[in-house]
Amino acid sequence: MTSFKRVGMILLSGTAVAALSACGADDIASPGSGGNITINNPAPSPSPSPSPSPSPSPTPGVTPAADCPTGTTKGDTNGTTITGPTGEYLICTLPAKISSNLELPYEQGLLYRMAGRVDVGDDGGPTKTASDTNVTLKIDPGVIIYADAGPTWLAVNRGNKLNAVGTADKPIIFTSKDNVLGLTSDSSSGQWGGVVLMGRGQVTDCESPSATPGTTACERQTEGAADPAVYGGDDNVTSSGDLEYIQIRYSGYALSPDNELQSLTPEAIGSDTVIDHYMSYNSSDDGAEFFGGHPHLKHYIVVGDEDDAMDSDTGTKARFQYAIVVQRQGIGDTMIEADTDNATASDIPRQDTRVSNFTFIDRSPNNSDKASILLRGQTDYSLLNGILVSPDNPCLRISDPATLQAADASKDENGPPVFKSMVMQCASTKYVGSDTNGTVTAAQVEAAFGSGSNNNNDSFTPSLTDTIIDGANELAVPVSDPKASDPFFDTVSYIGAVKDANDTWYKGWTCNSAAVDFGSTNGACTTLPVYDN
Repeated sequence: MTSFKRVGMILLSGTAVAALSACGADDIASPGSGGNITINNPAPSPSPSPSPSPSPSPTPGVTPAADCPTGTTKGDTNGTTITGPTGEYLICTLPAKISSNLELPYEQGLLYRMAGRVDVGDDGGPTKTASDTNVTLKIDPGVIIYADAGPTWLAVNRGNKLNAVGTADKPIIFTSKDNVLGLTSDSSSGQWGGVVLMGRGQVTDCESPSATPGTTACERQTEGAADPAVYGGDDNVTSSGDLEYIQIRYSGYALSPDNELQSLTPEAIGSDTVIDHYMSYNSSDDGAEFFGGHPHLKHYIVVGDEDDAMDSDTGTKARFQYAIVVQRQGIGDTMIEADTDNATASDIPRQDTRVSNFTFIDRSPNNSDKASILLRGQTDYSLLNGILVSPDNPCLRISDPATLQAADASKDENGPPVFKSMVMQCASTKYVGSDTNGTVTAAQVEAAFGSGSNNNNDSFTPSLTDTIIDGANELAVPVSDPKASDPFFDTVSYIGAVKDANDTWYKGWTCNSAAVDFGSTNGACTTLPVYDN
Protein backbone atom coordinates (compact mmCIF):
# COMPACT_ATOMS: atom_id res chain seq x y z
CA MET A 1 0.00 0.00 0.00
CA THR A 2 1.21 3.52 -0.62
CA SER A 3 0.96 6.81 1.17
CA PHE A 4 1.23 8.87 -2.02
CA LYS A 5 -0.04 8.77 -5.61
CA ARG A 6 1.19 5.47 -6.99
CA VAL A 7 2.80 5.20 -10.37
CA GLY A 8 1.76 1.57 -10.68
CA MET A 9 2.02 -1.83 -9.12
CA ILE A 10 5.11 -3.99 -9.17
CA LEU A 11 6.82 -5.37 -12.16
CA LEU A 12 9.30 -4.95 -14.99
CA SER A 13 10.22 -6.39 -18.34
CA GLY A 14 13.55 -7.89 -19.31
CA THR A 15 15.73 -5.95 -16.92
CA ALA A 16 14.78 -4.78 -13.47
CA VAL A 17 13.86 -1.16 -12.94
CA ALA A 18 13.32 0.77 -9.76
CA ALA A 19 9.73 0.94 -8.52
CA LEU A 20 7.67 2.51 -5.80
CA SER A 21 7.57 1.04 -2.33
CA ALA A 22 4.44 -0.49 -0.87
CA CYS A 23 3.87 1.25 2.40
CA GLY A 24 1.59 3.77 3.96
CA ALA A 25 2.31 6.70 6.25
CA ASP A 26 3.80 5.21 9.41
CA ASP A 27 3.33 1.65 8.13
CA ILE A 28 6.43 0.27 6.44
CA ALA A 29 6.19 -2.67 4.04
CA SER A 30 8.31 -5.72 4.71
CA PRO A 31 11.81 -5.53 3.22
CA GLY A 32 12.98 -8.05 0.67
CA SER A 33 15.98 -9.01 -1.37
CA GLY A 34 16.49 -10.48 -4.81
CA GLY A 35 16.62 -14.20 -5.38
CA ASN A 36 16.12 -17.02 -2.93
CA ILE A 37 15.60 -16.06 0.71
CA THR A 38 16.32 -18.70 3.34
CA ILE A 39 15.35 -18.17 6.96
CA ASN A 40 15.87 -20.66 9.75
CA ASN A 41 12.64 -20.47 11.72
CA PRO A 42 11.84 -21.81 15.18
CA ALA A 43 9.14 -24.44 15.43
CA PRO A 44 5.66 -23.10 14.58
CA SER A 45 3.38 -22.15 17.44
CA PRO A 46 0.68 -23.36 17.43
CA SER A 47 2.33 -26.44 15.93
CA PRO A 48 0.66 -27.93 12.87
CA SER A 49 -0.98 -31.23 13.63
CA PRO A 50 -0.39 -33.85 12.34
CA SER A 51 3.31 -33.32 11.61
CA PRO A 52 3.75 -32.41 7.94
CA SER A 53 5.03 -35.07 5.62
CA PRO A 54 4.91 -35.53 1.85
CA SER A 55 2.05 -37.89 1.11
CA PRO A 56 2.63 -39.75 -1.08
CA SER A 57 6.40 -39.38 -1.46
CA PRO A 58 7.47 -38.03 -4.86
CA THR A 59 8.04 -40.76 -7.43
CA PRO A 60 11.35 -40.23 -9.24
CA GLY A 61 11.91 -41.49 -12.70
CA VAL A 62 9.82 -39.20 -14.92
CA THR A 63 11.21 -39.29 -18.45
CA PRO A 64 11.13 -36.43 -20.97
CA ALA A 65 8.17 -36.01 -23.32
CA ALA A 66 8.89 -36.28 -27.03
CA ASP A 67 8.02 -32.78 -28.24
CA CYS A 68 6.59 -29.40 -27.29
CA PRO A 69 3.11 -28.15 -28.19
CA THR A 70 2.69 -25.67 -31.02
CA GLY A 71 3.30 -22.14 -29.81
CA THR A 72 6.14 -23.07 -27.45
CA THR A 73 9.85 -23.59 -28.06
CA LYS A 74 11.90 -26.61 -27.04
CA GLY A 75 14.61 -26.09 -24.44
CA ASP A 76 16.45 -23.22 -22.80
CA THR A 77 19.98 -21.83 -23.12
CA ASN A 78 21.41 -24.94 -21.43
CA GLY A 79 19.67 -27.67 -23.36
CA THR A 80 16.31 -29.29 -23.96
CA THR A 81 15.63 -30.91 -20.58
CA ILE A 82 15.74 -30.17 -16.87
CA THR A 83 16.34 -32.77 -14.16
CA GLY A 84 15.23 -32.77 -10.53
CA PRO A 85 14.33 -35.24 -7.79
CA THR A 86 11.17 -36.36 -9.58
CA GLY A 87 12.86 -37.07 -12.90
CA GLU A 88 13.84 -35.49 -16.22
CA TYR A 89 11.49 -33.17 -18.09
CA LEU A 90 11.34 -31.67 -21.55
CA ILE A 91 11.45 -27.87 -21.36
CA CYS A 92 8.83 -26.02 -23.43
CA THR A 93 9.46 -22.27 -23.29
CA LEU A 94 6.62 -19.79 -23.65
CA PRO A 95 7.07 -16.87 -26.05
CA ALA A 96 7.62 -13.36 -24.70
CA LYS A 97 4.23 -12.43 -26.20
CA ILE A 98 1.33 -14.78 -26.77
CA SER A 99 -0.31 -13.18 -29.79
CA SER A 100 -3.05 -15.72 -30.52
CA ASN A 101 -5.02 -18.25 -28.51
CA LEU A 102 -2.70 -20.80 -26.95
CA GLU A 103 -3.48 -24.00 -25.04
CA LEU A 104 -0.93 -25.65 -22.76
CA PRO A 105 -1.86 -29.34 -22.47
CA TYR A 106 -0.64 -31.59 -19.68
CA GLU A 107 1.79 -34.35 -20.55
CA GLN A 108 3.92 -36.27 -18.10
CA GLY A 109 7.58 -35.43 -18.59
CA LEU A 110 6.91 -31.87 -19.86
CA LEU A 111 7.31 -28.57 -18.02
CA TYR A 112 6.53 -25.11 -19.37
CA ARG A 113 9.03 -22.32 -18.80
CA MET A 114 8.80 -18.53 -18.56
CA ALA A 115 12.10 -16.86 -19.38
CA GLY A 116 11.05 -13.29 -18.48
CA ARG A 117 7.92 -11.19 -18.80
CA VAL A 118 5.31 -13.13 -20.78
CA ASP A 119 2.44 -11.03 -22.17
CA VAL A 120 -0.97 -12.46 -22.99
CA GLY A 121 -2.13 -10.32 -25.92
CA ASP A 122 -1.75 -6.57 -26.30
CA ASP A 123 -3.29 -3.95 -24.05
CA GLY A 124 -6.73 -3.07 -25.41
CA GLY A 125 -7.15 0.18 -23.49
CA PRO A 126 -9.78 1.12 -20.89
CA THR A 127 -12.80 0.18 -23.02
CA LYS A 128 -13.63 -2.74 -25.27
CA THR A 129 -12.99 -1.99 -28.94
CA ALA A 130 -12.72 -3.82 -32.24
CA SER A 131 -8.94 -3.62 -31.95
CA ASP A 132 -8.83 -5.88 -28.86
CA THR A 133 -6.54 -8.83 -29.45
CA ASN A 134 -8.88 -11.11 -27.46
CA VAL A 135 -6.15 -13.65 -26.75
CA THR A 136 -6.86 -16.48 -24.30
CA LEU A 137 -4.11 -18.49 -22.67
CA LYS A 138 -5.67 -21.81 -21.68
CA ILE A 139 -3.83 -24.00 -19.19
CA ASP A 140 -5.00 -27.58 -18.67
CA PRO A 141 -5.21 -29.49 -15.35
CA GLY A 142 -1.89 -30.80 -14.05
CA VAL A 143 0.28 -28.33 -15.97
CA ILE A 144 3.36 -27.01 -14.17
CA ILE A 145 4.89 -23.72 -15.32
CA TYR A 146 8.22 -22.71 -13.84
CA ALA A 147 9.91 -19.33 -14.00
CA ASP A 148 13.54 -18.48 -14.41
CA ALA A 149 14.95 -16.73 -11.37
CA GLY A 150 14.46 -12.98 -11.12
CA PRO A 151 11.97 -10.61 -12.77
CA THR A 152 9.89 -13.24 -14.56
CA TRP A 153 6.12 -12.80 -14.58
CA LEU A 154 2.89 -13.44 -16.49
CA ALA A 155 1.10 -10.27 -17.65
CA VAL A 156 -2.51 -10.74 -18.78
CA ASN A 157 -3.32 -7.48 -20.54
CA ARG A 158 -6.68 -5.71 -20.77
CA GLY A 159 -9.00 -7.34 -23.30
CA ASN A 160 -7.36 -10.78 -22.95
CA LYS A 161 -7.87 -13.77 -20.64
CA LEU A 162 -6.13 -16.42 -18.60
CA ASN A 163 -8.21 -19.60 -18.35
CA ALA A 164 -6.23 -21.81 -15.98
CA VAL A 165 -8.67 -24.38 -14.65
CA GLY A 166 -7.14 -27.23 -12.70
CA THR A 167 -8.89 -29.91 -10.65
CA ALA A 168 -8.66 -31.13 -7.07
CA ASP A 169 -6.59 -34.07 -8.32
CA LYS A 170 -4.51 -32.10 -10.80
CA PRO A 171 -3.96 -28.48 -9.77
CA ILE A 172 -2.10 -26.05 -11.99
CA ILE A 173 1.18 -24.95 -10.44
CA PHE A 174 3.24 -21.81 -11.11
CA THR A 175 6.60 -22.17 -9.42
CA SER A 176 10.33 -21.47 -9.52
CA LYS A 177 13.15 -23.24 -11.31
CA ASP A 178 14.71 -24.10 -7.95
CA ASN A 179 11.53 -25.95 -7.00
CA VAL A 180 11.96 -28.12 -10.10
CA LEU A 181 15.60 -28.74 -9.24
CA GLY A 182 14.78 -29.74 -5.67
CA LEU A 183 16.62 -26.77 -4.15
CA THR A 184 13.74 -25.17 -2.25
CA SER A 185 12.96 -25.54 1.45
CA ASP A 186 10.06 -24.50 3.67
CA SER A 187 11.83 -21.14 4.11
CA SER A 188 12.52 -20.37 0.44
CA SER A 189 10.77 -17.42 -1.21
CA GLY A 190 11.21 -14.53 -3.63
CA GLN A 191 12.52 -16.55 -6.57
CA TRP A 192 10.43 -15.08 -9.42
CA GLY A 193 7.67 -12.55 -10.08
CA GLY A 194 4.06 -13.73 -10.13
CA VAL A 195 0.79 -13.55 -12.09
CA VAL A 196 -0.83 -10.20 -12.92
CA LEU A 197 -4.37 -9.80 -14.27
CA MET A 198 -5.04 -6.35 -15.76
CA GLY A 199 -8.69 -5.38 -16.13
CA ARG A 200 -10.93 -2.45 -17.01
CA GLY A 201 -12.58 -1.86 -13.65
CA GLN A 202 -12.68 1.37 -11.71
CA VAL A 203 -9.59 2.54 -9.85
CA THR A 204 -8.51 5.57 -7.86
CA ASP A 205 -5.07 7.17 -7.40
CA CYS A 206 -5.01 7.90 -11.15
CA GLU A 207 -1.69 8.12 -12.95
CA SER A 208 -2.85 11.33 -14.63
CA PRO A 209 -3.46 14.08 -12.06
CA SER A 210 -6.20 15.54 -14.28
CA ALA A 211 -8.18 12.29 -14.51
CA THR A 212 -11.38 11.75 -12.54
CA PRO A 213 -11.16 8.64 -10.33
CA GLY A 214 -13.39 5.78 -11.41
CA THR A 215 -13.62 6.87 -15.05
CA THR A 216 -12.01 5.56 -18.23
CA ALA A 217 -9.50 8.40 -17.95
CA CYS A 218 -8.26 6.99 -14.63
CA GLU A 219 -5.61 4.39 -15.37
CA ARG A 220 -2.60 3.07 -13.51
CA GLN A 221 0.70 1.58 -14.62
CA THR A 222 1.85 -1.67 -13.06
CA GLU A 223 4.66 -0.80 -10.68
CA GLY A 224 8.16 -1.12 -12.04
CA ALA A 225 7.18 -2.29 -15.52
CA ALA A 226 9.69 -1.00 -18.06
CA ASP A 227 7.11 -1.49 -20.82
CA PRO A 228 3.45 -0.52 -20.55
CA ALA A 229 1.34 -2.70 -18.26
CA VAL A 230 -1.76 -0.56 -17.75
CA TYR A 231 -5.05 -1.24 -15.97
CA GLY A 232 -8.24 0.64 -15.19
CA GLY A 233 -11.47 1.86 -16.80
CA ASP A 234 -15.11 1.83 -15.69
CA ASP A 235 -16.15 -1.78 -16.41
CA ASN A 236 -16.44 -3.63 -13.09
CA VAL A 237 -18.02 -6.76 -14.57
CA THR A 238 -16.11 -8.09 -17.59
CA SER A 239 -14.01 -11.19 -16.99
CA SER A 240 -10.22 -11.40 -17.16
CA GLY A 241 -10.43 -15.19 -17.08
CA ASP A 242 -11.03 -18.25 -14.95
CA LEU A 243 -8.49 -19.43 -12.34
CA GLU A 244 -9.41 -22.57 -10.41
CA TYR A 245 -7.32 -25.02 -8.40
CA ILE A 246 -4.16 -22.96 -8.73
CA GLN A 247 -0.94 -22.90 -6.71
CA ILE A 248 1.59 -20.08 -6.96
CA ARG A 249 4.82 -20.99 -5.14
CA TYR A 250 7.97 -19.07 -4.12
CA SER A 251 7.03 -15.81 -5.86
CA GLY A 252 7.59 -12.17 -4.93
CA TYR A 253 10.91 -11.33 -6.50
CA ALA A 254 12.47 -8.24 -4.92
CA LEU A 255 13.57 -5.57 -7.37
CA SER A 256 15.07 -3.64 -4.47
CA PRO A 257 14.39 -3.39 -0.73
CA ASP A 258 10.67 -2.72 -0.07
CA ASN A 259 9.85 -3.22 -3.76
CA GLU A 260 8.64 -6.73 -4.41
CA LEU A 261 6.18 -8.59 -6.58
CA GLN A 262 3.54 -10.87 -5.06
CA SER A 263 1.96 -14.20 -6.00
CA LEU A 264 -1.22 -12.89 -7.64
CA THR A 265 -2.09 -9.31 -8.50
CA PRO A 266 -5.63 -8.68 -9.77
CA GLU A 267 -5.70 -5.12 -11.08
CA ALA A 268 -9.14 -3.63 -11.80
CA ILE A 269 -10.62 -7.01 -12.71
CA GLY A 270 -14.37 -7.45 -13.17
CA SER A 271 -16.71 -9.52 -11.02
CA ASP A 272 -17.16 -12.10 -13.80
CA THR A 273 -13.51 -13.11 -13.35
CA VAL A 274 -13.50 -16.48 -11.58
CA ILE A 275 -10.88 -17.08 -8.87
CA ASP A 276 -11.77 -20.20 -6.91
CA HIS A 277 -9.42 -22.57 -5.04
CA TYR A 278 -6.31 -20.40 -5.11
CA MET A 279 -3.20 -21.03 -2.99
CA SER A 280 -0.17 -18.78 -2.49
CA TYR A 281 2.83 -20.45 -0.92
CA ASN A 282 5.85 -18.56 0.47
CA SER A 283 5.50 -15.28 -1.34
CA SER A 284 8.20 -12.84 -0.25
CA ASP A 285 5.54 -10.13 -0.38
CA ASP A 286 1.73 -10.46 -0.26
CA GLY A 287 -0.35 -13.56 -0.77
CA ALA A 288 -2.28 -11.39 -3.22
CA GLU A 289 -2.80 -7.66 -3.68
CA PHE A 290 -5.96 -6.22 -5.19
CA PHE A 291 -6.10 -2.87 -6.97
CA GLY A 292 -9.55 -1.51 -7.82
CA GLY A 293 -12.24 -3.38 -9.70
CA HIS A 294 -14.63 -5.94 -8.23
CA PRO A 295 -12.71 -9.17 -7.54
CA HIS A 296 -14.79 -12.07 -6.18
CA LEU A 297 -12.99 -15.08 -4.69
CA LYS A 298 -13.89 -18.31 -2.93
CA HIS A 299 -11.56 -20.87 -1.34
CA TYR A 300 -8.56 -18.61 -0.82
CA ILE A 301 -5.41 -19.95 0.89
CA VAL A 302 -2.22 -18.11 1.80
CA VAL A 303 0.64 -19.94 3.55
CA GLY A 304 3.99 -18.47 4.55
CA ASP A 305 3.71 -15.02 2.98
CA GLU A 306 6.24 -12.48 4.24
CA ASP A 307 4.03 -9.38 4.13
CA ASP A 308 0.21 -9.24 4.00
CA ALA A 309 -2.16 -12.10 3.21
CA MET A 310 -4.94 -9.87 1.81
CA ASP A 311 -3.74 -6.47 0.62
CA SER A 312 -6.27 -4.21 -1.10
CA ASP A 313 -6.61 -0.58 -2.13
CA THR A 314 -7.35 2.00 -4.87
CA GLY A 315 -11.12 1.60 -4.62
CA THR A 316 -11.46 -2.17 -4.84
CA LYS A 317 -14.78 -3.73 -3.91
CA ALA A 318 -13.66 -7.28 -3.17
CA ARG A 319 -15.55 -10.28 -1.83
CA PHE A 320 -13.92 -13.34 -0.21
CA GLN A 321 -15.49 -16.48 1.23
CA TYR A 322 -13.68 -19.47 2.76
CA ALA A 323 -10.22 -18.07 3.45
CA ILE A 324 -7.32 -19.77 5.24
CA VAL A 325 -4.16 -17.88 6.18
CA VAL A 326 -1.33 -19.60 8.07
CA GLN A 327 1.97 -17.83 8.65
CA ARG A 328 5.42 -19.26 9.24
CA GLN A 329 6.68 -18.71 12.74
CA GLY A 330 8.10 -15.19 13.11
CA ILE A 331 7.57 -14.33 9.44
CA GLY A 332 5.02 -12.03 7.82
CA ASP A 333 3.00 -8.96 8.64
CA THR A 334 -0.79 -8.62 8.64
CA MET A 335 -3.64 -10.90 7.79
CA ILE A 336 -5.37 -7.90 6.20
CA GLU A 337 -4.01 -4.54 5.09
CA ALA A 338 -6.72 -2.37 3.60
CA ASP A 339 -6.45 0.95 1.78
CA THR A 340 -3.91 3.73 2.19
CA ASP A 341 -3.31 6.78 4.36
CA ASN A 342 -2.65 9.14 1.45
CA ALA A 343 -3.95 12.34 -0.10
CA THR A 344 -6.37 10.44 -2.37
CA ALA A 345 -8.00 8.36 0.38
CA SER A 346 -11.32 10.15 -0.16
CA ASP A 347 -11.43 9.34 -3.89
CA ILE A 348 -14.54 7.61 -5.22
CA PRO A 349 -15.03 4.67 -5.54
CA ARG A 350 -14.22 3.95 -1.93
CA GLN A 351 -12.84 0.54 -1.09
CA ASP A 352 -15.51 -1.84 0.24
CA THR A 353 -14.18 -5.33 0.96
CA ARG A 354 -16.24 -8.05 2.62
CA VAL A 355 -14.87 -11.34 3.93
CA SER A 356 -16.85 -14.27 5.32
CA ASN A 357 -15.75 -17.62 6.75
CA PHE A 358 -12.07 -17.13 7.42
CA THR A 359 -9.51 -18.77 9.68
CA PHE A 360 -6.39 -16.68 10.29
CA ILE A 361 -3.37 -18.09 12.16
CA ASP A 362 -1.01 -15.20 12.98
CA ARG A 363 2.53 -16.21 13.98
CA SER A 364 4.34 -13.02 12.97
CA PRO A 365 5.61 -10.11 15.08
CA ASN A 366 3.57 -7.53 13.07
CA ASN A 367 6.38 -5.02 13.49
CA SER A 368 5.26 -2.83 10.61
CA ASP A 369 1.48 -2.68 10.85
CA LYS A 370 1.34 -3.29 14.62
CA ALA A 371 -1.71 -5.60 14.58
CA SER A 372 -3.03 -8.65 12.77
CA ILE A 373 -5.63 -6.62 10.89
CA LEU A 374 -4.99 -3.05 9.71
CA LEU A 375 -7.88 -0.95 8.38
CA ARG A 376 -6.81 2.51 7.29
CA GLY A 377 -7.51 5.38 4.91
CA GLN A 378 -11.26 5.65 4.40
CA THR A 379 -11.88 1.98 3.70
CA ASP A 380 -15.20 0.25 4.22
CA TYR A 381 -14.74 -3.31 5.44
CA SER A 382 -16.88 -6.21 6.71
CA LEU A 383 -15.58 -9.27 8.56
CA LEU A 384 -18.16 -12.00 9.07
CA ASN A 385 -18.04 -15.49 10.59
CA GLY A 386 -14.31 -15.38 11.19
CA ILE A 387 -11.62 -16.73 13.50
CA LEU A 388 -8.40 -14.87 14.29
CA VAL A 389 -5.76 -16.67 16.35
CA SER A 390 -3.12 -14.10 17.29
CA PRO A 391 -1.99 -14.82 20.87
CA ASP A 392 1.22 -12.79 20.60
CA ASN A 393 -0.10 -9.67 18.87
CA PRO A 394 -2.82 -7.04 19.01
CA CYS A 395 -5.70 -8.11 16.82
CA LEU A 396 -7.07 -4.93 15.27
CA ARG A 397 -5.75 -1.52 14.31
CA ILE A 398 -7.63 1.38 12.72
CA SER A 399 -5.33 4.19 11.64
CA ASP A 400 -7.59 6.99 10.37
CA PRO A 401 -10.66 8.60 12.01
CA ALA A 402 -12.30 8.64 8.55
CA THR A 403 -12.44 4.83 8.65
CA LEU A 404 -15.01 5.25 11.44
CA GLN A 405 -17.12 7.93 9.76
CA ALA A 406 -20.88 7.61 9.33
CA ALA A 407 -22.49 6.32 6.15
CA ASP A 408 -22.87 8.86 3.35
CA ALA A 409 -24.02 7.65 -0.07
CA SER A 410 -22.77 10.83 -1.75
CA LYS A 411 -19.24 9.83 -0.72
CA ASP A 412 -19.71 6.13 -1.53
CA GLU A 413 -19.30 5.65 2.22
CA ASN A 414 -20.99 2.71 3.98
CA GLY A 415 -20.05 3.71 7.52
CA PRO A 416 -17.73 2.16 10.11
CA PRO A 417 -16.30 -1.36 9.65
CA VAL A 418 -18.73 -4.22 10.24
CA PHE A 419 -17.89 -7.19 12.47
CA LYS A 420 -20.36 -10.05 12.93
CA SER A 421 -19.78 -13.50 14.44
CA MET A 422 -16.05 -12.85 14.62
CA VAL A 423 -13.95 -14.33 17.42
CA MET A 424 -10.37 -13.44 18.31
CA GLN A 425 -7.56 -14.63 20.54
CA CYS A 426 -5.23 -11.67 21.05
CA ALA A 427 -2.28 -10.56 23.12
CA SER A 428 -2.97 -8.61 26.32
CA THR A 429 -3.11 -5.47 24.16
CA LYS A 430 -5.95 -6.25 21.79
CA TYR A 431 -6.49 -2.96 19.97
CA VAL A 432 -4.21 -0.30 18.52
CA GLY A 433 -5.09 3.22 17.48
CA SER A 434 -3.05 5.76 15.54
CA ASP A 435 -2.30 9.44 15.13
CA THR A 436 -1.41 9.20 11.44
CA ASN A 437 -4.22 11.37 10.05
CA GLY A 438 -5.80 12.60 13.23
CA THR A 439 -6.22 10.52 16.33
CA VAL A 440 -7.88 7.15 16.67
CA THR A 441 -7.71 5.76 20.20
CA ALA A 442 -7.49 2.11 21.17
CA ALA A 443 -10.81 2.58 22.95
CA GLN A 444 -12.45 3.71 19.70
CA VAL A 445 -11.09 0.64 17.91
CA GLU A 446 -12.40 -1.58 20.69
CA ALA A 447 -15.82 0.04 20.43
CA ALA A 448 -15.85 -0.44 16.66
CA PHE A 449 -15.27 -4.19 17.07
CA GLY A 450 -17.94 -4.44 19.75
CA SER A 451 -17.05 -7.59 21.66
CA GLY A 452 -20.21 -8.96 23.26
CA SER A 453 -22.47 -7.71 20.50
CA ASN A 454 -23.21 -9.20 17.06
CA ASN A 455 -21.80 -12.53 18.33
CA ASN A 456 -18.28 -11.03 18.49
CA ASN A 457 -15.76 -12.13 21.12
CA ASP A 458 -12.25 -10.75 21.68
CA SER A 459 -11.44 -13.19 24.52
CA PHE A 460 -12.02 -16.40 22.60
CA THR A 461 -10.30 -19.69 23.39
CA PRO A 462 -9.66 -21.57 20.11
CA SER A 463 -10.33 -25.30 19.91
CA LEU A 464 -9.20 -25.76 16.31
CA THR A 465 -7.90 -29.18 15.30
CA ASP A 466 -5.27 -29.84 12.61
CA THR A 467 -4.57 -26.08 12.75
CA ILE A 468 -7.64 -25.01 10.71
CA ILE A 469 -10.67 -27.24 11.47
CA ASP A 470 -13.42 -25.92 13.75
CA GLY A 471 -13.68 -27.50 17.18
CA ALA A 472 -16.41 -27.40 19.77
CA ASN A 473 -15.80 -23.77 20.76
CA GLU A 474 -15.95 -22.54 17.17
CA LEU A 475 -19.07 -24.56 16.35
CA ALA A 476 -20.82 -23.04 19.36
CA VAL A 477 -20.56 -19.49 18.00
CA PRO A 478 -23.83 -18.18 16.51
CA VAL A 479 -23.57 -17.55 12.77
CA SER A 480 -24.48 -14.47 10.74
CA ASP A 481 -25.91 -15.07 7.26
CA PRO A 482 -23.36 -13.50 4.89
CA LYS A 483 -25.85 -13.44 2.04
CA ALA A 484 -27.48 -10.52 3.81
CA SER A 485 -24.22 -8.66 3.16
CA ASP A 486 -23.82 -9.69 -0.48
CA PRO A 487 -25.52 -12.22 -2.80
CA PHE A 488 -22.10 -13.56 -3.80
CA PHE A 489 -21.83 -15.35 -0.46
CA ASP A 490 -23.15 -18.80 0.37
CA THR A 491 -25.41 -19.11 3.39
CA VAL A 492 -23.48 -21.06 6.05
CA SER A 493 -24.07 -22.76 9.39
CA TYR A 494 -20.61 -22.23 10.90
CA ILE A 495 -17.88 -19.67 11.39
CA GLY A 496 -14.33 -20.13 10.10
CA ALA A 497 -13.12 -21.64 6.84
CA VAL A 498 -13.45 -25.35 7.62
CA LYS A 499 -16.50 -26.72 9.46
CA ASP A 500 -15.35 -30.21 10.40
CA ALA A 501 -13.39 -33.27 9.24
CA ASN A 502 -15.96 -33.89 6.50
CA ASP A 503 -15.34 -30.43 5.04
CA THR A 504 -12.35 -31.15 2.79
CA TRP A 505 -12.40 -28.36 0.19
CA TYR A 506 -8.73 -27.54 0.94
CA LYS A 507 -7.41 -31.07 0.39
CA GLY A 508 -5.85 -32.63 -2.70
CA TRP A 509 -5.04 -29.51 -4.73
CA THR A 510 -2.86 -27.86 -2.06
CA CYS A 511 0.65 -28.73 -0.89
CA ASN A 512 1.99 -29.50 2.59
CA SER A 513 4.67 -27.64 4.52
CA ALA A 514 6.10 -27.14 7.99
CA ALA A 515 3.64 -24.27 8.49
CA VAL A 516 0.53 -26.39 7.94
CA ASP A 517 -0.19 -29.93 6.78
CA PHE A 518 -3.30 -29.96 4.60
CA GLY A 519 -3.15 -33.72 4.24
CA SER A 520 -2.65 -33.21 0.53
CA THR A 521 -2.17 -36.28 -1.62
CA ASN A 522 -0.03 -34.17 -3.95
CA GLY A 523 2.77 -34.01 -1.38
CA ALA A 524 5.04 -31.30 -0.07
CA CYS A 525 5.40 -27.81 -1.49
CA THR A 526 9.15 -28.44 -1.85
CA THR A 527 8.61 -31.07 -4.53
CA LEU A 528 6.63 -31.47 -7.75
CA PRO A 529 3.62 -33.77 -7.91
CA VAL A 530 3.79 -36.60 -10.43
CA TYR A 531 0.61 -37.59 -12.27
CA ASP A 532 -0.22 -40.24 -14.81
CA ASN A 533 -1.17 -38.96 -18.26
